[in-house]
Amino acid sequence: MAGKTRTRADLAKALYRNVGLSLTESNQLVGEVFEIMTQALEKGETVKVSSFASFRPRHKKARVGRNPKSGQTYPISARNAISFDMSNGLKKKVKGCVQ
Repeated sequence: MAGKTRTRADLAKALYRNVGLSLTESNQLVGEVFEIMTQALEKGETVKVSSFASFRPRHKKARVGRNPKSGQTYPISARNAISFDMSNGLKKKVKGCVQ
């Protein structure tokens, strides 16, 4: 799978071409959408984009990790992470594309 990485700028250009917004407006809209999503996740809320995915904040507890090569153990501190759960529709579209 040798695909191009899509960027924020690519999303803005797609809005510019397909919706008819100016490039400036498209960039602002993409930025605002990501800012709204970020703020919700910071508050501990789940963000669901219908027919795409859900983003869910999770707290991971501290644990002991192990280097499989050397067997040496080391502490992994507690941290917050984001869980990305694909919708069934997206899973069907992606199935077979990832190798």
